[in-house]
Amino acid sequence: MPLDLEAKRDSSFRWRTCPPCATGRTSAPSKHEQVVVVAASSRPHNTTSVNSKGKSRFAPHGYVGLAIILFAELFLFRGNQIVGHWFTPIVWTGYILFVDALVYKLESRSLLTTERLEFVLIVLISIGGWWLCEFYNAPRFWKSNLELWWHYHNLEPNLLLRRVGYDWAFATIFPLLFITAELLGLTIFKRWDRSKAIKLSKPVLIILIILGALGAIVPLLYPSVWFAPVIWLSFVLLLDPVNALRGWPSITGDLSRGDWRRLWSLLVSGLVCGFLWEFFNYWALSKWTYTVPYFGDLKIFEMPVLGYLGFPPFAVECWAMYIFCRSLLGPKPARLSDNIWIETNAQT
Repeated sequence: MPLDLEAKRDSSFRWRTCPPCATGRTSAPSKHEQVVVVAASSRPHNTTSVNSKGKSRFAPHGYVGLAIILFAELFLFRGNQIVGHWFTPIVWTGYILFVDALVYKLESRSLLTTERLEFVLIVLISIGGWWLCEFYNAPRFWKSNLELWWHYHNLEPNLLLRRVGYDWAFATIFPLLFITAELLGLTIFKRWDRSKAIKLSKPVLIILIILGALGAIVPLLYPSVWFAPVIWLSFVLLLDPVNALRGWPSITGDLSRGDWRRLWSLLVSGLVCGFLWEFFNYWALSKWTYTVPYFGDLKIFEMPVLGYLGFPPFAVECWAMYIFCRSLLGPKPARLSDNIWIETNAQT
């Protein structure tokens, strides 16, 4: 069989020599055999125990995460006061551990296994990002009677522990959105073909940036309960075009290539996580409620029905914030993938 046909028949073919005592052969390999040996030895060899393109085992921290979710629910409904007051950060920590293990099983890499430093950066950006949202919720003075849209109840009386609870809960927001979006990209949206490309000119991007900046500034100058939708859209318009113009990953860049997978993954992630946010919050002792001027009494759990429309763009907004902040912390990676987060330890 000719060499090229033989290689096509089995791309993993490897020629192996046998000792003379096993084959009875004492002559040197033929030229044909030498070519095969050289071709085989020149191919890259996997020196790790994980196939970067194949499935891996379910990581142990996934079982820990699942156990945290189940035990948190059990203790909550048994009336445990500690778990009831700290339920939100506890259950979402378990969720992150569990879903990250699913991502690792599908992709053989994840934030908690191969990108731990990136995970830390996402956590820090998440805390800062949601404190920014808290500032918009109470732009004058941060007091419960001045909150515009959401209000916290039954909080920890110790202010130091309360701050720990805030930061722990805020630290889970970006990771859970991104890990869920990554899981969706590896499953539901994995085989989506490229669709219609939408290419925006530089002048259009500049206009979007200006609109986003106005949307971010006006609610601070003129606080109003009617501006809630503006907050969840303004930073998308402001930061995503900036990311695109600077050559970093962006939804704008994805759409210009006809690639809608990342956008849809983030949108659906926001909707899924938003529903779970409200589901978990409804049963917790320390919780939040909402005050909105439009159909505020028509609710699913504590969230007015129309409020669920804000979760999908909120996920995109969080991602645009992350990419922008990430671009300020270091040089642009040599290889930009279609993953949700920046991969600094990507296997090649």
